[in-house]
Amino acid sequence: MRKILIVGAGQSGLQLALGLQSQGYEVTLMSNRTADEIRSGRVMSTQCMFDTALQHERDLQINFWESQAPRIEGLGVSVAAPGSHAAPDGSVRAIDWVAKLDGYAQSVDQRVKMAGWMETFAQRGGQLVIHGAAVSDLDFFASRYDLTLVTAGKGELVSMFGRDAARSPYDTPQRSLAVAYVHGLGPRPEHPDVEAVRCNLVPGVGELFVMPTLTTSGRADILFWEGIPGGPLDVFQDIKDPNEHLAKTLELMETFLPWEYARATKVELTDGNGTLAGRYAPTVRKPIGRLPSGGLVLGVADVVVANDPITGQGSNSASKCAAAYLASIVEHGDKPFDGDWMQATFDRYWDTAQHVTKFTNAMLAPPPEHVLNIIGAAGQVQSIADRFANGFDDPSDLDNFFYDPDKANAYLASVTG
Repeated sequence: MRKILIVGAGQSGLQLALGLQSQGYEVTLMSNRTADEIRSGRVMSTQCMFDTALQHERDLQINFWESQAPRIEGLGVSVAAPGSHAAPDGSVRAIDWVAKLDGYAQSVDQRVKMAGWMETFAQRGGQLVIHGAAVSDLDFFASRYDLTLVTAGKGELVSMFGRDAARSPYDTPQRSLAVAYVHGLGPRPEHPDVEAVRCNLVPGVGELFVMPTLTTSGRADILFWEGIPGGPLDVFQDIKDPNEHLAKTLELMETFLPWEYARATKVELTDGNGTLAGRYAPTVRKPIGRLPSGGLVLGVADVVVANDPITGQGSNSASKCAAAYLASIVEHGDKPFDGDWMQATFDRYWDTAQHVTKFTNAMLAPPPEHVLNIIGAAGQVQSIADRFANGFDDPSDLDNFFYDPDKANAYLASVTG
C-alpha cells in the first residue's frame, strides 16, 4: 500500500485525502488546527463552487451539505453609472442583468466543510496529525512516504516553490479584500425568487460580490468588497472589531451601491468570527519544491496557482486540481513519483488552471471597450449573459469570444445580427 503525506487541510488537501483514501492509499494528513478549532474559528474564504467543481465532490460522495446549501441558479452583473451614488433615488445602474447558470452553484462555509471532512477522514481510518509543519518538519517526514503533497497556501512552506515570473504578471496585490458573513439580507426586489451571485462593479473603485451561503448557523449571505489599492474601499486593514468591519461595509454600500444597501439595512453578523480582511499578490509558482535533504515535494492548488478571488475561482480551482492530481496518482500505479511525474501532473492541472489565471488577470485590469460591449449587450440578449456567466464554471470558453476584440465583435454580430 503506497503511503502519501498531505500537508494542509483545505479544499484541495481534504478532497485529495478522501479521494486517495477511497482508492486504498495509506494517507497521512497534517493540519495546524483541529476540526473543532476550524469550526469555531474565523471565516476563511468566499467560496462559490460551480457545477464542475461540485461534481468532483459528488463523484467522491463527499457532497454532504448539498441538500442544505442554497442553490445558486443565477449570476447577476450590475455596473454603477458615473456619479450614481449621488442620484436622488440612489438607484442608477448603467448595466443590470442576471444570467442563468446551466448547473447550480453552491457555497458552504469552509469552517463547516473542512471540519466535517476532517472528521470523516479520521473516522475512515486516516492518520490525522495536528501540527503546523515547517520545512524542517517536512524534511524529516517526507522520506517516510512515497509522495508528499503541500496544499497549505500560506507560510514558510510556500517559500519552497519559486515564483514563475512568466505566468505572474503582477508582483503586488491588485485588490484589498474585505468579507462579512451576515444574516438578514433581503432579496433583490427585481428578482425576489432568484438565488444568485451578484457582481457589482464600481468603475475605478472596485467590486462588491454578494452570495448566498450555508454557514455554521444556517443560511446566510456573504458581502465581499474588492477594493482597488489606495482607493476609497481600501480601508479595512486596521479594523479589528467585527462590528466596525460590518458598519464600514454597509457605509461603503450606501455610498457606492445604494440598490444593494437598500436590502442590507437589517443585517447582522452571523458570528463574531464572520469577518475577514487582507490582500495578496496573484502568483503562479513552480510546482516542485526541494527539501534541504534533496527530497522533492509537489505543490497543490493555491500553493502553485494563487489567483485573486475577483472571479470566484479559488475553491473551484482547488477542487479541479485535487481531481486532476488524484487521477494522475492512481494512473501512475507503483512507479516512483519522481520530478518528471510531478511536472507532468502539474501540467495536467495547468491545462485548466491557465484559463482561470487568464480570466482573473483580465478582470483585475480596467475593462477594454470590447469587454464593456459584451457586458452591455448581455443586458439586451439573454444568451450573451448566460454564456458569460457560465464562463465562471468553464473559463476556457472565454477564449472564444471574451479577450480578443475581433472575436468579441464577431460573436456579438452573430448573436445580435
